[in-house]
Amino acid sequence: MSPRKKSRAPSVEEPSSDTDSQHDEFHHDNGRPNKTRLKQEAQDLKELGEQIIAMSETERARLPLSDDLLAAIDETRRITSREARRRHMQYVGKVMRHEHLDEIRTELDNMSREKRQRELGFHHLEQWRDRLIEGDNDTVTAFVSEYPDVDRQALGQLVRNARAERAAEKPPASARKLFRLIRDTAGL
Repeated sequence: MSPRKKSRAPSVEEPSSDTDSQHDEFHHDNGRPNKTRLKQEAQDLKELGEQIIAMSETERARLPLSDDLLAAIDETRRITSREARRRHMQYVGKVMRHEHLDEIRTELDNMSREKRQRELGFHHLEQWRDRLIEGDNDTVTAFVSEYPDVDRQALGQLVRNARAERAAEKPPASARKLFRLIRDTAGL
């Protein structure tokens, strides 16, 4: 057999224009949508839907979601089959195409920022608890000056009990109570 010859179309150079540089990244040269980009957008919507489904009812209530999307999310809870859930998540992604995604993402960012702030606040309070237990009366005075509304008698008692528990290597029940008092005083 003889090797096949490849036929080539004569190359025609097109003149360069400014519109080529401004060509939409979502479309090929023939005007059709870029299939890879469309699949990536569908995957992103599906992942956003999974994130919304994983949220609690109160968190979800903060998001601007349509009734159709809320119904699809409620339907997800009933689905137990892996394949059915996969297909349903594709449906959720499809429904999400009609949502106000910028508003949803903005609210999710706000919620994430609030969560980080809460976590930093708790970390700060945990540091106060540890400093109170390990420190001396000057540490208690510093805490009282930062949080003047604290119940000083309860604070002093819990600090003494937590120190005694730590010295006796007992479970930290008073340290937990001390943290709750600190948390309640700080308003977190």
